[in-house]
Amino acid sequence: MKILVPVKRVVDYNVKVRVKSDGTGVDIANVKMSMNPFDEIAVEEAVRLKEKGVATEIIAVSCGVTQCQETLRTAMAIGADRAILVETSEELQPLAVAKLLHALVKKEQPGLVILGKQAIDDDCNQTGQMLAALAELPQATFASKVEVADGQAQVTREVDGGLETLSITLPAVITTDLRLNEPRYVTLPNIMKAKKKPLETLKPVDLGVDVAPRVKGRKGSEARKRGAGVKVPDVATLVAKLKNEAKVI
Repeated sequence: MKILVPVKRVVDYNVKVRVKSDGTGVDIANVKMSMNPFDEIAVEEAVRLKEKGVATEIIAVSCGVTQCQETLRTAMAIGADRAILVETSEELQPLAVAKLLHALVKKEQPGLVILGKQAIDDDCNQTGQMLAALAELPQATFASKVEVADGQAQVTREVDGGLETLSITLPAVITTDLRLNEPRYVTLPNIMKAKKKPLETLKPVDLGVDVAPRVKGRKGSEARKRGAGVKVPDVATLVAKLKNEAKVI
């Protein structure tokens, strides 16, 4: 069984994001970029499934600029067997990415697609669901545990009220949550091996997909700075401040 794992190149989670001076978006000039943490969890889960003998091949996919090759090499260092880059300089929105992934699903015919539940840059949480709809595949989102056997996947997912377990028929789409696993440390020998693994480059036109943006960002701004906290001597003072100053009571 093949597993397709989409990975996204995002601003590293340790970096404090800055807005461009003209307010048109996030400034990524000279900023450290890395793999989206939720996608890293997805790659790790795919590798664990291969180690269990469930999967035979792991294909990492990324859509975006040429530098996404670095993200794909990281995925291959973790354990992916090969990679596909859909190269474009266009701003890719969730629907466009889902369409590109749908084209690759038809091309590669994977038994399972595992991707992060959301990217930490736009927090859209849409691509996995859109892909499942386009490909008409069953889906299980926010997975905290995945077990695959006999053409079925048992997925424990996190919901507001606790945990929910779904049984879905493969092929299917699964999106990963934080508690699914802890990604392994990438060693130098594996980084060197990843450089020799095949990386195919395609263009959106090769897949017959129009990736032109459908939503335009009008303006971005820095988050409002929070004021410093204060200590209060007793509960009565706290209640009075919440009522009179914070206006929450």
